[in-house]
Amino acid sequence: MDAELKEKWAFIVNPTAGNGFAKSMIHVIEEKLKEYSIAGEILLTERSGHATELSELCLAKGFRYIISVGGDGTMNEVARPLINRKDVITGIIPAGTGNDFVQITGFPDRFSENDWDILFRKNITGLDAGSVNGMIFLNGMGLGFDAQVAAENYTEPGEVKRGGKNKYIWHIVKTILFFKEKRMKMTSGQNSSESECFINTISIGRRFAGGFFLTPKAYANDGLLDVCSIKKLNLLQRFKLLLKVPKGEHITDKKVNYYQTCGLELEFPEKVPFHVDGELNFSINFKVSILPDALNILYNPDGNHFFRK
Repeated sequence: MDAELKEKWAFIVNPTAGNGFAKSMIHVIEEKLKEYSIAGEILLTERSGHATELSELCLAKGFRYIISVGGDGTMNEVARPLINRKDVITGIIPAGTGNDFVQITGFPDRFSENDWDILFRKNITGLDAGSVNGMIFLNGMGLGFDAQVAAENYTEPGEVKRGGKNKYIWHIVKTILFFKEKRMKMTSGQNSSESECFINTISIGRRFAGGFFLTPKAYANDGLLDVCSIKKLNLLQRFKLLLKVPKGEHITDKKVNYYQTCGLELEFPEKVPFHVDGELNFSINFKVSILPDALNILYNPDGNHFFRK
């Protein structure tokens, strides 16, 4: 591999991310490549799963930097072939709607001129990943209330989501009012318990749904999963507790069990929805584990990142 190719950058853009905002970033990236005299290519996704195919292609061609341009789901797809590859570096230019994952790296939801400069300085750190039933997650996975909201708001890949933010808020309110907790068996190490949980979030990062700090103590390089398990709540308790989540103040409530672990197993009596970095899935059994130091990632060392120094 020659020296020029070793430094070559690939930008994998999901043009539909952020209601089309990611597509507007193509011209910006082209200008930045010229400005910083960087050899790079821009590749556009065409369907669900295509970002993974493009990432594999870039890996096979020997690209050194493989960057996601989109939301959390696009970043997840780009990262899949890069797990435990120490010869490649990934990163994200946030262009989605929620943009929760980028918070881990210390960059904001939208790049300023200064953020581009920091990105191309190539500050690199190790990032843990999670694994659930063979799928990876970089920010987190969730069962219960938040997964049901995702199920309510789900559209088939390629379909256009209609109703936007107002529809999403309606799904949140409806789920608060009518969600019914399901019995769950949880095993972590030698400990096993059964309960009915309103929310069960397992994470690498801290922020979900664009502003809910469900796991506010999480560090993305400590080799541990952070678990926030909220017990069954009545309607008043749901509203009161959810109001505390944006600032991470819920974890002191007696209804909340917050802990760290290297892995756990969950079992439900029937299939339930769960999200992996915001993408919807269904299962009965869950085997969750940590993949320490799984990725090399670009980050902002001076930003409000979620890495332990």
